[in-house]
Amino acid sequence: MSRWLDSLVERLGDEDVRSISRRYFISNGFDGTLTSIGVVVGAVLSGIPDGITVVKIGLGAAIGLATSGVWSVWEIERAEKRVEIQAIERAMLTDLDDTRVQRRQRSARAVNAAASGLGPVLGVLLPLVPFLVAPGTLTMLEAAVAGVAIGSGVLFAFGAYLGSISTQRWYVSGLRMGLAGLVVAALTLVLPG
Repeated sequence: MSRWLDSLVERLGDEDVRSISRRYFISNGFDGTLTSIGVVVGAVLSGIPDGITVVKIGLGAAIGLATSGVWSVWEIERAEKRVEIQAIERAMLTDLDDTRVQRRQRSARAVNAAASGLGPVLGVLLPLVPFLVAPGTLTMLEAAVAGVAIGSGVLFAFGAYLGSISTQRWYVSGLRMGLAGLVVAALTLVLPG
């Protein structure tokens, strides 16, 4: 376990690994958040009478998106890292199986896949939180409005973070990303009817 933890810490210190993980986390978190906003608005429009049912539907979406994120990134990075290893092997005229280089790439792939799966889980679950107290403390409509607001806030945070690391105006980047949540809510209201 200690060796695995040391490898994880080392990978997280690698800017390339962090950069790729950040992209997967935010991209899939964006997808998860927009999915959740669609679920909460669609649930209210469909007349679902209780928040727990909405949460269960959202959990299904979270499981699907997280599995997709982990599985696809594992396979994508496996192929990409194999191409890199093969290029190094050709240049060095040696086999790199079970070497430090290969082990480093494997642990980087695990970090990337974990980030890819974590993004949509957070993106889906956070907008569902108001439904834990609906109906009751909140009406279903109030829970949906709160869910859209939370989801748009999550999207704003993603955008603000990206703006800050790219030396753009963080609030402009945040507003651009947060707007997507409102667009999905509006489209969900208009398109089904």
